[in-house]
Amino acid sequence: MISKIYRIHTSDNVAVAIEPISKGETVGEQLTAAEDIPAGHKIALKKIPAGADIVKYGFPIGTAVRDILPGQWVHTHCVATKLGGLLNYEYHPNGKPLKPIAPKTFMGYRRADGSVGIRNEVWIIPTVGCVSAIAKKIEEESQQFKTDALDGITAYSHPYGCSQLGDDQLNTQKALCGLIRHPNAGAVLVLGLGCENNNLDELKKVLGSWNPDRVKFMNCQDHEDEVEAALVLMRELCAYASSFTREECSASELIVGLKCGGSDGFSGITANPLVGSFSDRLIAQGGSTILTEVPEMFGAETILMNRCENEEVFHKTVDLINNFKSYFMRYGQEIDSNPSPGNKAGGITTLEDKSLGCVQKGGTALVRDVLRYGDPLQKKGLNLLQGPGNDLVAATATAVSGAHMVLFTTGRGTPFGCPVPTLKISSNTALKEKKSKWIDLDAGRLLSGASMEEVTDELFDLVLRVASGEAQAKSEALDKRDVAIFKDGVTL
Repeated sequence: MISKIYRIHTSDNVAVAIEPISKGETVGEQLTAAEDIPAGHKIALKKIPAGADIVKYGFPIGTAVRDILPGQWVHTHCVATKLGGLLNYEYHPNGKPLKPIAPKTFMGYRRADGSVGIRNEVWIIPTVGCVSAIAKKIEEESQQFKTDALDGITAYSHPYGCSQLGDDQLNTQKALCGLIRHPNAGAVLVLGLGCENNNLDELKKVLGSWNPDRVKFMNCQDHEDEVEAALVLMRELCAYASSFTREECSASELIVGLKCGGSDGFSGITANPLVGSFSDRLIAQGGSTILTEVPEMFGAETILMNRCENEEVFHKTVDLINNFKSYFMRYGQEIDSNPSPGNKAGGITTLEDKSLGCVQKGGTALVRDVLRYGDPLQKKGLNLLQGPGNDLVAATATAVSGAHMVLFTTGRGTPFGCPVPTLKISSNTALKEKKSKWIDLDAGRLLSGASMEEVTDELFDLVLRVASGEAQAKSEALDKRDVAIFKDGVTL
């Protein structure tokens, strides 16, 4: 009989309820539940005095606000966060390089600049929210140019690009330029209005060089019929993109974004470790992953810091953490403002609790680099990226930095997708069964006897099939493709 509780680390003084536990039920060795414990929530394994640490994953996730007796439910009513303000950190390196393994292959699109894409789409990118509706109309009218060689023609809307100042406008420009450069797009129409702050001339300064066959620009104010004028360009762009065909590419060229959201008490013991196992395997094959959600590193940041490959990367990680804390403090917000109501309902008690599960998506690889928001990936391997915990903003940020697809773990479920294929991995089997149209893979099987190696094999195979166009992410099938840009600044 499989135990109803799961103790993650030998030093933990709490365990996770695998199934709902009733008051008076005996679980584990001589442990009787003192009250009902919902699935995914924590039960005390021994007495935890008031003021003592609650230990999970081998690390403190908070302190007891009163005495907690063996068998009692351990959650927000009796636990307080230990998170505070800015901290000083010391570098104690303990990471080791992964043993290289021969890379597998997938069928991708080799672009003229040498980059590789996993989709061959034509994108319409507005410089400003004022023309988003026009971009959508152009998308609809351009379907006449779609060929069998194209995976789709998509317009991406957003509300920004005007009345922004300084770094806020720069963030918008960097995000849009990251999408314009993205190799999943065989061709791109950049659609401006003509009078916006983020006008085409200003955007081009951030974009740098471009291939005029692949990227074309148009201001709507310059034409009597802007849709008709755009269709002339779209015909050319679709013809150019249709010249590409899939060819065999090494998995070492894959970049995968790592994200979690709507988590539960199982996320840190099934889905997130599974994605971490995938990340290690891809990196061992020479590929790259991008881990973001900086607020969901708070409380677990030293795990990542001590895996930095050198002191330079360590100091960049310290800045990443403390600068994001300063962002919270600048607006008078508590640093422990997460987890969300859904996270708490799923069994996550404090931000430390969520963070210690969250960072497991990064596996055990060395941290190679830290990226500012909107910066493209430069070093292969595990990269940390400046970005918030918000699902769509963070997922879009990984795409902007070059991720070909995103692995998104969840214990609650969500249908969203960002501009690149967004694969959903459920932390529990019940979610997969309930929301089969949302969930691509069930990590909950790890609780019922499936091995980590077995499920990692399955996930890796799924990623390669999606990258090769042999399968779609469920979010693609639902046509969920949204852009959200990180905003932090004054609007005029």
